[in-house]
Amino acid sequence: MRRRPTISAPAAWSVQLVLCAAFALAFARLDPAARADFRAAIGARSVRVAVPVPRQIPLRIAPLYDRPELVSDADLLAVLKQVQPRFPKEKLKPNFVEHALCIWGVDAEFNDPEVMSGAEMTDFLVNHGKYLASWGSGVAPLLDEQQNGVAIRWGKQTGASVHHDHWLACLTEAGIRLDHRVFTPSQRERTIDDVLQLALRDFRPDERETEWSALAFGLWLAPHKSWKAADGRTVDFDLLARRLMRGQKELGVCSGTHRVYSLMVLVRLDDDYQILSPDVRRQAWSHLEAVRDRIAVSQLPDGRWPANWPDGKAAVESPRTDPLYKQVIATGHHLEWLAIAPEELHPPKEVIEKAVRWIVATTTSQTQAEILERYTFFSHVGGALASWRSVHPAEFWKAKAAAGN
Repeated sequence: MRRRPTISAPAAWSVQLVLCAAFALAFARLDPAARADFRAAIGARSVRVAVPVPRQIPLRIAPLYDRPELVSDADLLAVLKQVQPRFPKEKLKPNFVEHALCIWGVDAEFNDPEVMSGAEMTDFLVNHGKYLASWGSGVAPLLDEQQNGVAIRWGKQTGASVHHDHWLACLTEAGIRLDHRVFTPSQRERTIDDVLQLALRDFRPDERETEWSALAFGLWLAPHKSWKAADGRTVDFDLLARRLMRGQKELGVCSGTHRVYSLMVLVRLDDDYQILSPDVRRQAWSHLEAVRDRIAVSQLPDGRWPANWPDGKAAVESPRTDPLYKQVIATGHHLEWLAIAPEELHPPKEVIEKAVRWIVATTTSQTQAEILERYTFFSHVGGALASWRSVHPAEFWKAKAAAGN
């Protein structure tokens, strides 16, 4: 049997001493700022202190209204029927499942076998085996296991979640438990906390999309106001709120409506947990007042909002031709944040009524194929209208189905 060559103990020590000396010489040649950066990086990587999460089940922002004269049972039932998660089993898009789960919740149940339950949607997102069964081995995994947690593959690549921390935010709003198991490609058992901890540590204030990070972090962490990122910087909800109030030129996805919704969530959390400083709270309120004033004057005559709603009156005076889905985005998303906003932040009553009439008529007139093509946008309509009735979509649907409606 051939033996592997060995190195004697004295020789091994000599090699180590040479390597250490070379490292010390290279380190000494760095300028002071570079040496400080290196020490900070090593410290950040060697010490991973978990951010304390004060709950196993995330907070939920309760709707403030029950307006049957605005949204009738029949209208809500018709819209929810349209946005049931009837998805093809092969090459199932994570973004579709995330949106559906956010609206219907982890406990949603349907009598129709062609409609995915909350448990099935959750399993697809947190279990690599289920993802692999849908996509095969020709695409990269959705779950990216790392040494210090689990990351989610996101972006425009095939089979990826589309937006940063959208996976986490949707599961959070769906009511996932912190200790819910996550199965990575190596079949190592992790939890939602592993995803959350990595997202908290890796958060960077200069990211383009902070909407879903702010939403998820707020629902898990309040009343905690701040935490340490991997680079040692302190991140707090004041910083997140300021990022959500960026200027009109950087609206972000969905015409900036997700930023408005997440900012409204932070303000509602601040009502109960004081996660914002008084100054940032005032800034956030003023920003939301400005949004209220813009949507009051940018609404088109039939009730929809155009994608350029931030232009105020100019959006009506010089209307542009937007695809229908962009008008669904703006109208559905605005109705969504208004449902959790106090009345002081509402435009005139008739503005909301016109928007509801248009969105109900538009959603219910679509074919199933048209809904599926733009599911991510129409799903918000179901969530928004259910909020205006202060009901959970899954509970409302189950009750109506049991009654034979």
